[in-house]
Amino acid sequence: MPKVISLFAGAGGCSLGFKQAGYDVVFATDFDKSAMQTYALNFTGANIACKDICELDFEQLLSSLTLKSGELDVLIGGPPCQGFSTAGPRFWDDPRNHLLKQYVRAIEVIKPKWLMMENVEGLLTTKNGEYVSEVVKAFVRLGYRVRLEKVYAHEYGVPQRRKRVIIVGNRLGKDFAFPSATVPSHGRIFRKGGVTLKQALHGLPQPAVENEPVEYNAEMQGHWAEFLASDSGSVVDHFAPPLHPLQLKRIAALGPGQTMKDLPEELQHPSFQKRANRRVMDGTPSDKRGGSPSGLKRLHADEPSLTITGAATREFIHPTEDRTLTIREAARAQTFPDDFSFAGNQSSRIKQIGNAIPPLLARVFAEHILSQGFRAKSHDVEGRFLGYRLTKSQGLSPALERTSRLLNSLLETAQQEILAFEDAR
Repeated sequence: MPKVISLFAGAGGCSLGFKQAGYDVVFATDFDKSAMQTYALNFTGANIACKDICELDFEQLLSSLTLKSGELDVLIGGPPCQGFSTAGPRFWDDPRNHLLKQYVRAIEVIKPKWLMMENVEGLLTTKNGEYVSEVVKAFVRLGYRVRLEKVYAHEYGVPQRRKRVIIVGNRLGKDFAFPSATVPSHGRIFRKGGVTLKQALHGLPQPAVENEPVEYNAEMQGHWAEFLASDSGSVVDHFAPPLHPLQLKRIAALGPGQTMKDLPEELQHPSFQKRANRRVMDGTPSDKRGGSPSGLKRLHADEPSLTITGAATREFIHPTEDRTLTIREAARAQTFPDDFSFAGNQSSRIKQIGNAIPPLLARVFAEHILSQGFRAKSHDVEGRFLGYRLTKSQGLSPALERTSRLLNSLLETAQQEILAFEDAR
């Protein structure tokens, strides 16, 4: 059974996907106490540590797991992007890049055969693309063959339009591609295709008014039975808090796909218009980004959900009912099974769900890595950048253009090395 270590493990979404694919997650760690409590609840007997990655001694960790450097099959998890990194030669000296630096240190010591790093799409444009370029260069210098792509989760069966950056690498000398999309997205901003929110929520009963288990209909459709079936016959975290009359009027006024800016003026909150007119300043540090408008959004039943975030149970309106999503409905959109329990208060639970890698997406990549194998192609292996995809769109924004230029330079270097090797033969 292939062995996995999960750094920045959160609630365990990525670990669950790898476990479902037949891997043994031998160690997991995260700084978030509630997330680690959630992890312990759902992975019986799991070897976990609630620590800052800076406090981990990776040589000692390998010894405790009776593993030698180079023996671990896969390292999963990605450090949060701080968004303030210094460009140029001082990049690795900037203390604000300490999480990434420690992550690279872990790879250098553990030397996993494969690595999989996931992050938000903003990683691509942070510090004009320098951040992601430095990540790729670090992995290549450590001997990994690396591929980077923006992944659209609903193309792999996740009922959610979630875009994330995934970097996969191996030190086995294997050239590889990403797994092919099972249901390619289409339509405006690639919103069509894949499992719909209606399908994802199928079988759930009406939510309770308070936080208490409710009986539900276990009838599911297709592969959802495997991911959502509950052993207990009940669903927890499926409750709808009572709404203020004015909030209920606002919700009732919204049709599918409509947001706060579509509300009649008399129903708009004083801050709504200001927030609705914000614009994303693509490529700037995350603390200065305009961000997408914050506020109520009625979801479409016949499309994948919008990206589940820590605000989903406050802002996302059920497609056909006049209420916000429940915690369990958000978890379903993330492909967590109904018997997966979350620890902490309500705010912490939805944050854990929103931050997680969807287990189904993780499983797709876990199975793909498994199909590539864990034996070195030859004893003479070296790092190389294999390629990238920054978007499905035909054109690139100015910010992505800058990133593309940096990554192209890495590809050109790799190509020059290939030609030099062939000439030497």
